[in-house]
Amino acid sequence: MDHLAELKEFARLHARGQGVGDRQVAAVLPRITNDEPGHPASWARVWTGEADRLAVAGRTLDACRHYALARFPYHGDDVRRRAQDNCVRTFDDWRRRHGVERLVLDHPDGTVACWASGLDERRRRPLLLVMGGIVSVKEQWAPLLPRLARLGWAAVVGEMPGVGENTLRYHADSWRLLPFLMDRLAGRARVTDTSVLGLSFSGHLALRAAAEDPRIRSVHTVGAPVAGFFADPDWWPRVPGITVATLRRLTGAPDDDALRALLADFPLGPDVLGAVDIPVGYVVSSRDEIIPPGERQLLGATLPRVRFKEFDDVHGSPAHLGALRTWLIASLLRARLGHRLGRPRALPATGAGRRRGATGASGGAAGAAARSRNDLAVAAGPSGTANASDAAPRAPRRSPVE
Repeated sequence: MDHLAELKEFARLHARGQGVGDRQVAAVLPRITNDEPGHPASWARVWTGEADRLAVAGRTLDACRHYALARFPYHGDDVRRRAQDNCVRTFDDWRRRHGVERLVLDHPDGTVACWASGLDERRRRPLLLVMGGIVSVKEQWAPLLPRLARLGWAAVVGEMPGVGENTLRYHADSWRLLPFLMDRLAGRARVTDTSVLGLSFSGHLALRAAAEDPRIRSVHTVGAPVAGFFADPDWWPRVPGITVATLRRLTGAPDDDALRALLADFPLGPDVLGAVDIPVGYVVSSRDEIIPPGERQLLGATLPRVRFKEFDDVHGSPAHLGALRTWLIASLLRARLGHRLGRPRALPATGAGRRRGATGASGGAAGAAARSRNDLAVAAGPSGTANASDAAPRAPRRSPVE
């Protein structure tokens, strides 16, 4: 598949994820004939034109979504950089009317910007960190923030290193971004009770951080790479070119060989995964073109408390977004209720450090979470439908292989 065809295929996934209808996408894509920076029929110029039209009409959130597509997969040329800036600007207009807060945090290696709801120094709620993958800006997920706050979380949406406004470099120690965020939010959220909704590559960061930082109480992810993606030489030739090019951009690798050398430090082994003794929810796409199938087997064999949900779909399960979102929110609520009903785990004085041991936290969670079905439907959005077995949480169980 050539570059432009890949762009159009990936656009369908990310457009659906943001609520841009298939008809809208189908009306735009035929007008795009190339990806030459500045060309009137180029990817970035055509999507930017659509976004500009929506912005003038006062449809700021729709404009934001189209700017996010214009800057896809990363803001590497002038038109995409302007689209990135306008994506943030139009979301900033929308969020002021919906109780969403902007955070700009100084990191030793750069700047990290986030959107947030529910932060309160007088009433600190459990923290929920939300992060997309290597091509997903925070504005793609931030519209969920008011709903997540109504469900009782202090919710913060950030970005992977190198994505959007995050100016950090992506490397094997990028998982430390999550403890950094928890440290900075400690005065306004209950960071000792943190859940991470880390989609795709940020799920890898979340699993690695959870092995070290006991403040993370649960991890929920969709198609996260674990080990094989980074290390399997037989799988790598099948990885889409856009994914490879984006990873080169985020890591600063000058070519594919240099990228493969850098990624050799990323795999999570059984020693790391075995220390993740918390609930983990993992959505598998059976036709995933990015994540090798062996990742599921590795997680099932090493994570003590993992639950899987599989959809017959490609990466990110774009054809099952309603059911996927409902399952993720149910997974989050199940873990939170299980933690409340279980025995609290003692934390070291520093708040961070490698985990020691595990405690049960499952009794009665299924019944309590089932009473939250109305909240699940609200958080999942208008397309959030699933069958009863998906929506009603069950008590966590141990993997059959440990």
